[in-house]
Formats: sequence, C-alpha cells, structure tokens
Amino acid sequence: MGLLLFFLTLSILFSFLCSILEAVLLSVSPSYISIKEQEGNPIAGDLKSFKNDIDRPLAAILTLNTVAHTVGSIGVGSQASKLYGGQTDQLISGEFIVATLMTLAILVLSEIIPKTLGANYWEALTPFTVKALKVMLFLLAPLVWMSQLLTKKMKKEKDKSVFSRVDFVAMTKVSTQSGAIKEEEADIIHNLLKFNSIAVEDIMTPRTVVVAAPDSMTIAEFHEKNPTLNFSRIPLYHGTEDNISGYFLKDELLLNLVENKGNEPLSSIIRKHSSTTNTKPIGELFKELMNANEHFALVFDKFGTMTGIVSIEDIIETLLGTEIVDEMDQVADMQAFAREKMKSKKKK
Repeated sequence: MGLLLFFLTLSILFSFLCSILEAVLLSVSPSYISIKEQEGNPIAGDLKSFKNDIDRPLAAILTLNTVAHTVGSIGVGSQASKLYGGQTDQLISGEFIVATLMTLAILVLSEIIPKTLGANYWEALTPFTVKALKVMLFLLAPLVWMSQLLTKKMKKEKDKSVFSRVDFVAMTKVSTQSGAIKEEEADIIHNLLKFNSIAVEDIMTPRTVVVAAPDSMTIAEFHEKNPTLNFSRIPLYHGTEDNISGYFLKDELLLNLVENKGNEPLSSIIRKHSSTTNTKPIGELFKELMNANEHFALVFDKFGTMTGIVSIEDIIETLLGTEIVDEMDQVADMQAFAREKMKSKKKK
C-alpha cells in the first residue's frame, strides 16, 4: 500500500506542477512583459523568450506531465495488481476502485484545481514559473528538441500576432461588462480601432458649406460680407474657387482691421495650406498634420478638385464619437447641414 500511495502522490504532484506552469505561462500578457521590461525586472527577458517561442516551454511541460502520468499509472497499476489481483469473488475489484480513484484524482487535483489557481494568481506565480521552466528546459533539453523537430513543419504563421482587432474589441466588451473600463472609454477604443478604415471624405466639411474668398478681396470687404463668421480658417482662391491658393486666420483678419489695414487684400495675410486626398485614412492624416504642426487641410479628389476641408477637430470628434460644439457654433454636424442645403436647392 505504501508504494501505491507513493506512485499516486508522485504522479499527482508533478502533474499538478505542470498544470500550474502551463496556466501561468498562457495567462502572461504582452503588456505585463512590457511593464516588467520598463521596471528592469530580470524575469522580463525570460518571459519574452518563452512567449516568442512558446513551443519550447510547452513541450517541456507536456513532456514532464506525460512522463508523470505514465510512470504513475504503471506504478499504481502494478501495486494495485499485487494487492488486489487475487480477489475474484468480489463484484467490484480493488484494481477497478484504485483506477477510478486515480482518474478522479488526476482530473481534480492535477487539472481543475491547479489550472484554476494558475489562471487566477498568474501574476504572483510568474517568478516561480520562470525559474521552474528554466530548470525543466535544461533537464529535458533532448526531449524538447525532439518535440520541436517533429512539430516544426506543422506550425504555420509563426510571426502572426496572437491578438487581432476582433480580440481587442471582444476584450473591450468584456472589460466594459465587468466594470473595468467605462462605456465612454470603450467607445473611444472602438473608434480608434476603426481609424484606418475611415476615409477623410467621411468626416470632412463638404465644399458646399465651406466659406471661401478670392485672394484679391480686401480685408474690410470680406468682414462686411461675413460679420458673424464662425470659421477660424478660411480658404482663399485665385480666379476660380477650384484654384485654391491658401488660407487666412480669422483672428489675423480682425487684427489687421484693428490696425487700420482693411484696404489690404486678403492675399497679404495668406498662409500656405496643407492638402490631402479624400480617400486617405484619417489615422494617416492625423499623423501628417501633427508632424507639420497644422490644424487643418484642404481635401482634393483624384481630379484635383477641392471637395472640402478637414481639421484635427474633425478627427478628434471621430475618435470621441461626439461633436465638439463651442459657443460660436451654430451647426454641430456640417455634413448633415450640407445635405440639407443640397435638398433645399433641389426643391427650389
């Protein structure tokens, strides 16, 4: 009986250890590794190595687990046969009872409990896991090498990220339901993940509602025609509205009026404009505008015709999922306003 319990205990202990190591290893997130790297924690390098080539530590874990189960089963079976092999007059033999109990012990004590502990307390168990895996990889190096050799050709997409956009969306939804993040934060994450699929033309202010002026018009004339202008940047054109020459700032126009320069043409305060295509993803445009220290860009189609203007404010509104309306804005959604304006023209 002593040897039977010894083989059973030995098998369960090693299997328990392997299950915990596996659960902890699979629970370690890339963000955790990154944080440990920034902290200068020495386990970060080992964790990164394990996650980058996860087949190695998993091969060591599965090898030790298989050996533990096999040796334990053989040892327990052999001892049970010696103890109860001669019992032929009982309805249920002792060997059957031992086999049943061992199966239940393996299921509960070496699978369910350790994997639950590993998944719930992986952060606290990570340092121990790193040390244990390094020892196992050293001791089982030949078997690990053989396992990798057999599975090398079957593994596909080695460099593919373990996370996809769908995974991030799902994690965000779960985090919102659990209360880890707020709904408005989840909305921003969803909008951010869609950045590269949203084109400039989807968020720009259409040309039909853009206020533009000829660069030959004087500062005073423009102010008289637009005394309550809400836009802070006004495009300028030379000759026709398709020939955009630049833009000017409303604040600079008002400053020139105060300085009695109303008779100067708008071209005297012109600024060079940035431009973009209507099909460009807004994520790319945002980066370009930030690098150029620009607030907005004129939007052109593939024929070189100006179709509207887009600002950093438009991009931020898309990210936040709401319109930014200040005390001077009379219209919140310029695209909706443009559509209504076109409908009114058609009715007339």
